[in-house]
Amino acid sequence: MKFFKLSNKFSRDEDGAVTVDWVVLTSAVVGLGIAVLTTVSNGTKSLGSTISSDLTSRTVIAY
Repeated sequence: MKFFKLSNKFSRDEDGAVTVDWVVLTSAVVGLGIAVLTTVSNGTKSLGSTISSDLTSRTVIAY
C-alpha cells in the first residue's frame, strides 16, 4: 500500500521536468553563444590585425 502511494506521488511530482527544461534551455543558450563566437572570431581577428598594423605605421608627433 505504501509503495503505491509513493509511486503515485512520484508520478505527480513535476520538479524534475522543470529541471530538465532549464538544462535544455541553458545548453541551447551556450550552444548559440559558441556558434556566434565561432562565426565572429575570424572577422574580429582580421579587424584587430588591420588596426594593429595601421597603428604601428603611424608616427607620433611630440610637441
